[in-house]
Amino acid sequence: MQIGIFIGGAGPAESVRDIVAQAQRAEAAGFSTFGMANIFSHDAMGALTLAAAETERIELMTAVVPTYPRHPHAMAQQALTVQAASGGRRFVLGIGLSHQIVIEGMFGYSFDRPARHMKEYLDVLLPLLNGDPVRTDGEHYRGQVSLDIPDAEKPVSCMLAAMGPAMLKLAGARTDGTILWMTAASVVENYIAPTMNAAAAAAGRPTPRTVVGLPIMLGGDVGAMRETAAAQFSNYGNLPSYRSMLDKQGAANPEDVAILGSEEQIETQLRQLRDAGATDFVGVTFGSDDERSRTEEFLASVAPSF
Repeated sequence: MQIGIFIGGAGPAESVRDIVAQAQRAEAAGFSTFGMANIFSHDAMGALTLAAAETERIELMTAVVPTYPRHPHAMAQQALTVQAASGGRRFVLGIGLSHQIVIEGMFGYSFDRPARHMKEYLDVLLPLLNGDPVRTDGEHYRGQVSLDIPDAEKPVSCMLAAMGPAMLKLAGARTDGTILWMTAASVVENYIAPTMNAAAAAAGRPTPRTVVGLPIMLGGDVGAMRETAAAQFSNYGNLPSYRSMLDKQGAANPEDVAILGSEEQIETQLRQLRDAGATDFVGVTFGSDDERSRTEEFLASVAPSF
């Protein structure tokens, strides 16, 4: 299991320079992946393009960019630009539907039949990420488009924020895997991995990646850490897709699935994720600057053993 760092789930970075510096620190620490959410702060692909130019090895990942506000041609163009800036390293374009409250309530788009939307989106996006022209006549997207970005290594890896059955099957059959949030080991083992991997096998594709993102904090007072996690992440328990994952594992609140505790407790929880079928863990550190630094240092120290 590869181990990385994920930012954006615990508050925005202060500046683009700060994002680049965090990517550099993650690379220097030996993490495999540096992931960034695209919510209501900096544009993730724009920031990762700059980070790509200032790092050499670390995999860069969006986790995730909502599809509805961006035409798939624009999404592919941005992704290929990040790939070009990375100098041949793998950039992972993580995309997702977002949530009905965001897409309808904030952006004003219809959230009707979201899995159908994603299927048509991939019909346009995936060929472009492979460098191929596209002609499409779907319900949502119609036209003929192409891109010419010769210095971008192709194809760009694409993954979905897939948690429902239809999206998991789509992720397995057509993409490189899923990027999860608020989903613990038991659900990965009993639902996520079997559903997605079966779809990949039926489509004749390799076993996809299962990237698990969770809040993580190292410390001795688990009760205090739970209180901090509750204050920081409570909103995720109100969003239906994450609520469904929490319910599947019998968790009342987001802090119930956070990885908290001593070095031994954290290692135990990471092993549970690995044994459940997670191919990657991307940790969202939280708390004070000292708490975040201490957690990142420990996570980096144990990463080689996974």
